[in-house]
Amino acid sequence: MSEYPVLYNEEDRLDAVAQCGLLDTPDDPRLDRITRLAAYVTACPIALVSIVAAHRQWFKSRHGLAVRQTPRDVAFCNYALVEPGIFVVEDATKDDRFRMNALVTGDPGIRFYAGIAITGASGHRLGTLCVIDKSPRALSPVQKRLFEDLAGCAADILRVVEAEMTAR
Repeated sequence: MSEYPVLYNEEDRLDAVAQCGLLDTPDDPRLDRITRLAAYVTACPIALVSIVAAHRQWFKSRHGLAVRQTPRDVAFCNYALVEPGIFVVEDATKDDRFRMNALVTGDPGIRFYAGIAITGASGHRLGTLCVIDKSPRALSPVQKRLFEDLAGCAADILRVVEAEMTAR
């Protein structure tokens, strides 16, 4: 059993991740625009579009972070995948789920995280749009609304990218 929450249809979701053709593909400038905007709108230094696979979260788009993936067992995105809206951790050092997480105690030193699930063409939640900061913070109502809109745009783009991948 995992130490993080999973969706009731996790096996189907993982099949959709495997079949969508997005893992380990080149950066996409359309999604890169979304992550830049998400970072700007939330005033966070890091923004990502992640695809959450069985044992890793892989970043289809990255702003402010060099690594391409992290192990799934440390992924905050696991929690965002199961939430119906935005999942927010204002200070990870004060949250029992995360205070001992390697991404909090080590690099990149996460304090703030906000993520929202993005759904692929299959209707399954493939990953998230998320933002990260090294300082505790909160999002204003306007930032939350814009972040939700950007997540919707990211999902729309992912579905287009999926269609392009299957057409090849």
